[in-house]
Amino acid sequence: MELQLLSIKVMVTALLLGLLGVLVYLFEALILKPERLRSKLGKQGIQGPPPSILLGNIREMKKIQSKVSKLSREGDQVIIHNCCSTVFPFLDQWRKQYGSTFMFSLGNIQILLISDPDVVKDITICTSLDLGKPSYQHKQNGPLLGQGILTSNGAVWAHQRKILAPELYMEKVKGMMNLMAQSSVTVVDSWNSKIDSEGGVADIKIDDYMRSFSGDVISRACFGSNYSKGEEIFLKLRDLKKALSKKFFSTGIPGIRYLPTKANREGWKLEKEIRALILKVVKERKEAKSEKDLLQMILESATSSDLGQEATDSFIVDNCKNIYLAGYETTAVSATWTLMLLASNPEWQDKARAEVLEICGGELPDATMLRKMKTLTMVINESLRLYPPVPVVSRELLEDMKFGDIHVPKGVSIWTLVVTLHQDPNIWGPDADEFNPERFADGVAAACKLPHVYMPFGVGPRICLGQNFAMAELKILLALILSNFKFSLSPKYVHSPTMRLAVEPEHGVNLLLKRL
Repeated sequence: MELQLLSIKVMVTALLLGLLGVLVYLFEALILKPERLRSKLGKQGIQGPPPSILLGNIREMKKIQSKVSKLSREGDQVIIHNCCSTVFPFLDQWRKQYGSTFMFSLGNIQILLISDPDVVKDITICTSLDLGKPSYQHKQNGPLLGQGILTSNGAVWAHQRKILAPELYMEKVKGMMNLMAQSSVTVVDSWNSKIDSEGGVADIKIDDYMRSFSGDVISRACFGSNYSKGEEIFLKLRDLKKALSKKFFSTGIPGIRYLPTKANREGWKLEKEIRALILKVVKERKEAKSEKDLLQMILESATSSDLGQEATDSFIVDNCKNIYLAGYETTAVSATWTLMLLASNPEWQDKARAEVLEICGGELPDATMLRKMKTLTMVINESLRLYPPVPVVSRELLEDMKFGDIHVPKGVSIWTLVVTLHQDPNIWGPDADEFNPERFADGVAAACKLPHVYMPFGVGPRICLGQNFAMAELKILLALILSNFKFSLSPKYVHSPTMRLAVEPEHGVNLLLKRL
C-alpha cells in the first residue's frame, strides 16, 4: 500500500514538474524573449506601438485595416497609386508616427520595419547565411509567404544559386520566346472573338486571361511535356495562396498553426495534394528521358547537393512553389496592373503602341525586337514601381547582426517595405505617386537618387533569378495586345489594391477593348 502511494506521489510530482517546465518555457517564449528583443531595440531609440501578450499588435492592425476599407467603400472611386496606404494602412500610420524604422509585433513575432535607404542598402548587399528566411515562413506552408528561393539550409541555397544560374535562365528565356508569343496569340484570339460577338467593343475582365497566359508559359517551361499536370499543380497552388492570404493576421499567434481550424485543414489538405502531384511528376520524369526544362534543372541541382531523400523531396517541392509565385502569379498580376495603367493613361498607351508597331511590323516579337522596346520597358518598370508584386521582403536574423547603426538581435524579423521605398518623394521626386514612365528614360540607374531602392525583383545577391524570364513574358504579351487593341478602363473597374501574398486588384480589372 505504501509502495502504491509512493508511486502515485512520484507520478504526481513528475506531472507537476513537467507542467511547471511547460509553464516556464511558455513564459520565456511568450513574454520574456519578446520583451528582451524589444528592449534591445528600444535602447537604440527604436520605437513602435505597444503590443499585447500573445496577439502583439494584431488587434490594432485589424482595426486600422477595417477603418480604411470602410472609408474606401464609402468614398469616391479615385485612382490613387499610393498602395501602401491601402494595402498596409497600419504600417503607413506607424511609419508617420514612429519614423522610417520602427518595431511591431505580429502575434509573438517581433518585426523591425526598415525604410531608411542606407540601412536597406546594407541589408540588400548582405550575403551572410545568418540573414535567413523567417522561421514562421518555414513552418507555414513553405516559401509561398516569402520572396526569392532561400531555403532553411544555407548551404543548399548557395548550391542552388550556382546551379540555377542567371545564364541558364537566359538560355531558357530564349528557348521559350516562341511559346510566349503563341500563348499571347491565344489571348488575342480570345479577345477578338469576344469583341466580334459583342458588336465591336467588349467589356472584358482581364485577370483570368493573364493567369491563363502566364500559367501556360510557366507550365511548359517547368514541366515540359507534362505541362498539363503542371497546370493542375499551379491551380492548386493558387487555391493554397488564397487560403494562406486569409491567415495573414493570425501568423505569429502562438500555436495557432497547429490547431485544426477550417483554414488550417484546407491548407494542410492542399499542401499534401500539391506535394503528391509534384513528386508524381518527378517520378515519371526519372522513369522517362530527361528534358531541358526548369524541372530538370531542379532535379539535377537536388541530385548533386548530397541531400537525404526527405530533404531532396522538400527541395524540389519548394522550388516548384517558388516558380509558381515568381513565374506565374507575379507575372500575371504585373501584366494586369500594367494594362490598367496604360488604359488610364492613353498618351502612354499610344506611345508604347507606336513603338511596338514600328519595331515588330506585324511580326511576332523575338529577342532582338524586345531589346529595342525602350518605351514599353519604361512603362513596365514604372508599373512595377507603383505596384510591386511582392511589396515586403522579410528576413530573420539567425545571429546578432549590425545594419547601419542598428544592432539587430538574433530572432528578430526584418521587413523591408518595398512599396514605401518605391514611392518616397525624397528619392523619386514630388511626382512619386504618379504614373510617369519618363523617369526610366535613361534606365533604372538614372531613374531616382538611390537606384538600389528599386527592387520589384529583389536586389543584390538574392535578386530573383526569373527576372529576365518575367520581363520577356510581359514584353511579348503587352506588345501583342498593343498591336491589336485600343483599350480604356471600364466603368465597372473599382480601384482597390489588396494583399493576397501579392498586391492584386481586389475586384479585378475590366477593360473596354476594340480592335485597331
